[in-house]
Amino acid sequence: MITVESQAAVRSAPTLPLTTHLGAVRIGVSDRDKALAVWRDVVGLELISEDAEALHLGAGGRELITLELGATSPFPDRSLGLYHVAVHVPTRKALAEMVVRALMRRVRISPTDHLVSEAIYLWDYDNNGIEITFETPWRGTIGDGEDGFYVKTVDGSPHSGREAIDVDDLLAELDDINAVPPLMPEGTRIGHIHLHVNDLEQAMRYYRDGLGFGGLFIMRRFGMGDLGLDYPPHTIAFNIWSGPNAAQAPKGSAGLRWFHVAVPDQATLEAVKARLGAIGAGYTDTNEGIETRDPAGNLVKVVVG
Repeated sequence: MITVESQAAVRSAPTLPLTTHLGAVRIGVSDRDKALAVWRDVVGLELISEDAEALHLGAGGRELITLELGATSPFPDRSLGLYHVAVHVPTRKALAEMVVRALMRRVRISPTDHLVSEAIYLWDYDNNGIEITFETPWRGTIGDGEDGFYVKTVDGSPHSGREAIDVDDLLAELDDINAVPPLMPEGTRIGHIHLHVNDLEQAMRYYRDGLGFGGLFIMRRFGMGDLGLDYPPHTIAFNIWSGPNAAQAPKGSAGLRWFHVAVPDQATLEAVKARLGAIGAGYTDTNEGIETRDPAGNLVKVVVG
């Protein structure tokens, strides 16, 4: 059972408006066709457009993932950067459809029941982590830390948050397993991003006190922290699983280039800038908003939209 410590100094309501959301995530890849074999053919994202530099993929015409071409090596293990980007689907049926696409192409997946969500984990050919998520907050809640459990069922019983999904039960959502659509439905979105960092407290301070997400917990024994907006599961997660000497991946490697945090208006953006300044975090003004790096060097672009 994953245990957590007292979170009195971690938990907080978000300062960001609840209309804040994650925008497109830009990830480096080495090969166009191999990238599409996973991100389009298995995950189910539509190739909206492409140019010499990048593939633009999404759902319902909305760009969610930008795959930057030209990486010269896979994302190396035990590096800072992307652990996974989570594509959240609007229905359990859409999650089941993605499982079928993976099984048909013999792509390895890891179906995991987090209680507050069901998740399918996989990796592309460049070692970029992907999670496909269906949120199930009615089944339980994040543990409050004081009682020592990561998640609890609605009746208060502890849950590991790492059980295997009953795949047969999931596939029962489908009317015809042989007639699965190739693409994800409208309403699919970037639900959260999970990052490799090198210090839990520094990351919490940056994303909570600087950017303004609400602190959920730090699990020191598990080496992980979580932040969110109005409900679990998380919007930002981070871990120290790459080890104390981890560094950003070498130049040219695949992996995270940046991710977008979209705020509703200019006043919110100015408040973010003020909070970043108050904690000593740097930022650069851009035409779209600001660019800022977390203490581990991960690039965040905060934009109005």
